[in-house]
Amino acid sequence: MAFDTPHRDYSLTGPERDRAIERGLVAAEWYHSDIPRKDMKALMTRRDQPAIRDTILWIALLIGTASAGILLWGTWGALPFWLAYGVLYASASDARWHECGHGTAFRTSWMNDAVYLFASFLQMRNPVSWRWSHARHHTDTIIVGRDPEISVMRPTDFTLKALAFVGIPSAFTAFATLLRNATGRYGPDERDYIPDSDLPRATVWARIFVAIHLAAWALALATWSIIPVLLIGGPRIYGTWQMVMTGLLQHGGLAEDVLDHRLNSRSVLMDPVNRWLYLNMNYHVEHHMFPMVPYHALPRLHALIRHDLPPPNPSIRHAYAEMIRALVRQRREPGYHLRRALPPTARPYREDLHDAASVPQTPAA
Repeated sequence: MAFDTPHRDYSLTGPERDRAIERGLVAAEWYHSDIPRKDMKALMTRRDQPAIRDTILWIALLIGTASAGILLWGTWGALPFWLAYGVLYASASDARWHECGHGTAFRTSWMNDAVYLFASFLQMRNPVSWRWSHARHHTDTIIVGRDPEISVMRPTDFTLKALAFVGIPSAFTAFATLLRNATGRYGPDERDYIPDSDLPRATVWARIFVAIHLAAWALALATWSIIPVLLIGGPRIYGTWQMVMTGLLQHGGLAEDVLDHRLNSRSVLMDPVNRWLYLNMNYHVEHHMFPMVPYHALPRLHALIRHDLPPPNPSIRHAYAEMIRALVRQRREPGYHLRRALPPTARPYREDLHDAASVPQTPAA
C-alpha cells in the first residue's frame, strides 16, 4: 500500500498554515509524560556552575586551538588545530546558542544573554529573529506551515543535505540573510514570527555582525593572510559537520503535524565528546517535552520518564541507518514516517488530530 501525498508548502504564509489552523494544530496542547511536582521543580532548578564550567572550557579550547593553529602556521601540524577550532566555533556554538536562548543554561540572566549573543555571531544568526524563530519551533514543533525550523523536508534533497556537512549553502545564505536584515529588509516568513516592535533591534544586531565579518575580510586583504577569515567566519563553512550530524537526527524521518513529541522527535545515546559539544540535546524528546529543564538535568529527566518514551537509538550510527531508510522511502511515499514502538509501560501516542489515513502506522525496524 502506498501513502502518497502532494509535495507540501513549508513556507509560513502558504496554504499549509491555514490548514494547520483549521485542524487545531497551532499553539495547541501537547502530550507530556507525568512527573511528580517535586521532581519537576528539582529538574527545572537553574544553576550557574555547570554552564560556567562548560563555557570556560569551550572558550579555553577555542583560544587554545586557534593559538596553536597560528603558531604552527605553514606546517601540517597546524591542520588538526584548525579543524578542532572549526568544530568548536561552528558546531559547539549551536548548542550554546540554543541553551542560552532558552535562558536555562545559567541561572544569571546576563550570562545567558552574553553567551547567546556570542554564539549567535559565530552561527551567523540574527539574535533577535532567531529567538522568535526558535520560540515558534517549540510552540508548533514540525507543524508544516508554522514551524520555521523544519530542516528535513519531504522529499529530502540528499545532495543538499550532504553539502550541508561542509556549510554549503547554509553559511552563504546565513550571511546573505544578515546582509538583508542589515538593510532593514525581512521576508514574509520572518515577518510572520518577528513582532514589528523588534524589527529595529534585529536590524541593529545584523549591522553589528555584518560589520565584524567585513572587518575580518578587510584585515585579511590588508595583511594578505587568510588567518583573520579562519578566525572569524571561515569555520562556519568547514566546521559545521558535527552540528549538522546531530541536528538532522532531531526530527528527520519522523512525523509531521502531530501533538506528541514522542512521534516527531528523536533521542539518541551518544558518546561523551558529542554529548558535551551538543550539551545533552541528544535527549531531544525530553527537551521538547520539557524545554525549561536545563541541559545538565536532561539525563535525570530521561531516567524519570524513559518508561513513557520510545527507546532511544543506541548510537549515532544506528539512528542514521533508521533515518536514512525512512527518508529514502519518503521520496516514493511522502506521507510515510517512522512510528517507533512504545514500551508496555507507556501511555499510547497522542494522534487524535493526525490524519492517520495518510501515514502508515508501522513501527520502525
